[in-house]
Amino acid sequence: QVQLAESGGGLVQAGASLRLSCAASRRPATQGWFRQGPGKEREFVAAMSWVGGIMKYADAVEGRFTISRDNAKNTLYLQMNNLNPDDTAVYYCASSILDWARNWNGFKSSAVGSWGQGTQVTVSS
Repeated sequence: QVQLAESGGGLVQAGASLRLSCAASRRPATQGWFRQGPGKEREFVAAMSWVGGIMKYADAVEGRFTISRDNAKNTLYLQMNNLNPDDTAVYYCASSILDWARNWNGFKSSAVGSWGQGTQVTVSS
């Protein structure tokens, strides 16, 4: 099973930026992030297919969040810009041995094979 180690997160004001990182013990087919806000279900945020390099973002973060990668370290980074209070959540790194690039709608919590420990992101208004 892939082990995921994530870091980053913190408390910032609206409009600020943060960067999360997620290092995989070995390269999965798909890797990305989900988040769970207070009283909400866990939701997809962004992910990348290591197979083809295709990325997918949730509508709520499109244009503000960007994934980058370090191939040598099997690490993804999530640059989060222009944060707002609605982004407040625990962010979980996630991976799957399947390549979901042709069916991103299928990359749901139930499809995740490995989870990171989670990191808190809090955005104050």
